[in-house]
Amino acid sequence: MDLLRRWLSLQIDLGNFNSRGAIAGFALKMTFRAVILASLFSIAVLPLAHHFDLLPMGLGEALKLSVALSWLFGGAVSGALAIVTGNVIRDLSVSRAKFEHLSRTDMLSGLMNRRAFSDALNGTDDNASLAILDLDHFKSINDTHGHSAGDAVIRAVSDTIREIFGHQHCVARLGGEEFGVIVRGIGMAHRLVMVEQVRALIAARPIQCDGFEIYTTISAGVAEFRPDRRKESIYSAADRALYLAKAEGRNRVVHEEWGHRTIHEPSEMRSERAGSTVDAA
Repeated sequence: MDLLRRWLSLQIDLGNFNSRGAIAGFALKMTFRAVILASLFSIAVLPLAHHFDLLPMGLGEALKLSVALSWLFGGAVSGALAIVTGNVIRDLSVSRAKFEHLSRTDMLSGLMNRRAFSDALNGTDDNASLAILDLDHFKSINDTHGHSAGDAVIRAVSDTIREIFGHQHCVARLGGEEFGVIVRGIGMAHRLVMVEQVRALIAARPIQCDGFEIYTTISAGVAEFRPDRRKESIYSAADRALYLAKAEGRNRVVHEEWGHRTIHEPSEMRSERAGSTVDAA
């Protein structure tokens, strides 16, 4: 019985119940095997019954009748049960998939949540950048306009991040006003450009809420994936770069390798830095 139970469980686990055709195939397969088992059982038991003179007919006729009834009634019953079972399993599979999606999605933003992002982080080894983005002065938005306005800002910023990175990259809300992005491929310079595009768009776009406009900005820290680098080290490096972006005045992108050099800085600072470079040369 244990062997039979494991065999049936294996059939259910391996079944594909995404379509009615798949369910029909499962039902046909299970019906055929149920009838075969019933027929084998009859072939094993009827000779014993014949030996003790318990059959009202000859052994040959009893075997033929038993096999026919197995196919007629056993096949119909087992087929119907298999179809019902297949539909139940399909519904359970759909529910499980929906639950799994919800368990990995941040409800407010619609982005991946921290759990899903951690899985993606652990599955990334090379040719990618980790960007941690944090809204600037978000608490003042909640204090001034209320939490509904704060939620509206989170949703609007999430839409902008999703607009730039799409589905090719991993985008998540890590909690509160903090977001994470794993930017894959396309070269480090291009990845940084995409992070800067997000920063610029968020700073330029007013967010409509209850008849008034809210402007906000983000700061971002970026670190690089390498095969020989631990994920904790990458995250810490991006977090330190984010801290530096905040310390330098916010509304800017800082890469872990730049020190105090940022993508976004006032033009006079860039001119001064360029002049210093010329003088040093």
